[in-house]
Parts: sequence; structure tokens; C-alpha cells
Amino acid sequence: MRKEAPEPAGGGEARFQPRLIAWEVTRRCPLSCRHCRASAADRDYAGELDTAECFRFLDGVAAFAGPIIILTGGEPMAREDIYRIAEHGTSLGLRMVMAPCGLLMDRDSTRRIIDAGIRRISLSIDGADRETHDAFRRVDGAFDSVLRAAALAREQGLEFQVNTTVTRLNVGQLDIILELAVSLGAAGYHPFLLVPTGRGRELADLAIDPQEYERVLTWIYRRSLDCPIPIKPTCAPHYYRILRQQEHQAGRTASQAAHGLNAMTKGCLGGQAFAFVSHTGKAQICGFLDLEAGDLRREGYDFRRIWEDSELFGSLRDPARYQGKCGACEYLGVCGGCRARAYAATGNYLAEEPFCVHVPRRATAGSAR
Repeated sequence: MRKEAPEPAGGGEARFQPRLIAWEVTRRCPLSCRHCRASAADRDYAGELDTAECFRFLDGVAAFAGPIIILTGGEPMAREDIYRIAEHGTSLGLRMVMAPCGLLMDRDSTRRIIDAGIRRISLSIDGADRETHDAFRRVDGAFDSVLRAAALAREQGLEFQVNTTVTRLNVGQLDIILELAVSLGAAGYHPFLLVPTGRGRELADLAIDPQEYERVLTWIYRRSLDCPIPIKPTCAPHYYRILRQQEHQAGRTASQAAHGLNAMTKGCLGGQAFAFVSHTGKAQICGFLDLEAGDLRREGYDFRRIWEDSELFGSLRDPARYQGKCGACEYLGVCGGCRARAYAATGNYLAEEPFCVHVPRRATAGSAR
């Protein structure tokens, strides 16, 4: 019988309840994507959590919170027990979603995904055409497989979103990719701004610069005003500054009616409402920032203990700890900067976001004095 996950605790505890956990259930993957933070490959990885350990983790999460659990990888469908894992989470009242690459999806597996209680999947389209996408994913036929997966999901009533990692290769194709996502029947479009970790370090020459980053996020804002599906930028905390700046210029206040959850949430939620759990049970701020907040095995699979007691997570909940212009910024509360980019650039995850062009008012006032 399906159980309902408990409501978050009241008072101050509710402010920092986990609402979203990205769980790398495996690193095995048939693709070899150029941007992959995990540098995943089609081979076995030592130390992955077994089925019983996966169940214990989900039990521990459901005992104190009801977050969305993103089954990711690698390729989550490479695990033979993935449907049992999803079914267990569903039985606990957790909202289970999954991020497959599409290559392993057929009618039977799509039906099993649905039967396991998975509510949504994400499919990545990183180019408007076969040539661009397959070059990025480094597997011939990847573009066709993701289109086939989208058709299967639509046919069987499985909700899906389309993700795109934005680089210099495809930044000029974003309008076309968005229209493709809409035509495929996607429930949402999530552009990801590249974070230079894993294989992504090799893409420094393909990363867009801070000025282009700003232009892309402004494009997202403008398209969100007329797009029939929600657009949610990811690993792009500056968007929540731009959203408010653009609305202010138009004489409006960002509202949920006009902008959905984008008007209600903030940029980087790492350690505050979001966490990442690796294939070996290591808890992190996010998958792009390889700093350990706790180890499930060492903590007896008690995720609550890690969430509430981690010094790493705690530091992100204290605005006074943020440094550089992020610490001085009037938009810190809605943006927060990307902690993974700050760490990649400086070795300090609390340093200022290196891809932000905004000059905080306090910094300007300080220089004027």
C-alpha cells in the first residue's frame, strides 16, 4: 500500500527541508557525452549501492521529508533493479522521476517506467539536428533515439521534459530546439548552463562567455512570456535576478501567475532544498561540486542526519558566509551564484560566481566612497 510522505516540520526546520534529491544510481552509461560531470562510461563501477542499500536510503528520506527523487546516472536504466527501486520510492509516497538517455527505451521499458510509479522523465536534446546532437553525445544515432523515446513517452502518456546543455555549438539553435521540444509534446524545457567539471573541463573552448550567458538568460525570460510550456533554466542562478530586473523595468512584480515556480523559487538551492547523492552513497551540494557532505554508509543510511548536521550544507544556509560580490549582492537571496563554478574557478565554493556580469549596488556605492 502506498504511504504518504510526512509533511515537513514546522518553524525554522521547514525552511531547509530537502525538496529535490538527484540520485546517481549508477555511473554506467552507453553514451560518452562531452560535458558529462561523471565522466561516465559503459562499464562496471566499484562500490555502487546495492538494492537493499537503495531501499534503506529511500526509507530514511521518506521518514522525515517528501522530496522529488531524480533517478539519474550515468544511465539509470542500466541498473536491472531500477524498477524495483522506483517502485519502493513510490510506495513510500515519494515522487519518483528519471533521467534516461533514451537509447534503452522501448515500448516494454516505457510501460515498466510508468508501472513503477515514475511520474516524469527528462530527455536531452543538445542540437537542433542529428549532426550537432550526435557530435555532442559522441554516439551515432543518439538524436534519433531521443526522438524515438519522446514519441514512446507521448504515446503511452508518460510526461517528459527536454533538457539542453548550452554551449557555443548550439547557442544559436536554442529557438529551434525549444520549438522541437514543444512539437514533441514536452511538458517543459530546461536549458542547462555548462558547469566545468568532469568531461566538461575539456569544453572550456565551447563554453559561452559571461556576456553571452546574460543574453541567453534574457532570451529565456522573453521566450517564457509566450511559450506554451514552462521554461526552467538550470545551473543558471542569475536567471532569478534577470527575471526580477526585467519585470521591474516593465513596471511589474514577478508573479506566480505569469512565471510559475520561477517566481517563487531561487537560483542555487544546493544544501538548502537540494542535494546530490552519488553512486557510492556520498552526499554532495550538487553533482558538479565534488565535496562530500556525508556518507550514507558511514551514517547508517540516515540521510536526515547528514542533511541537518553537515557543516558543508550549513555554510550554504548562512548568507554571511558568501564572499566577493555574491556576498555583497542585493540579489543574493534569489540567486546565490553557482557554487560549483566558484569552486572550479577559485577552489573556494563560497567565492563569487565567475560568470556573472552584474555589479551589486553595494559594491558600486563602496567604490564611489
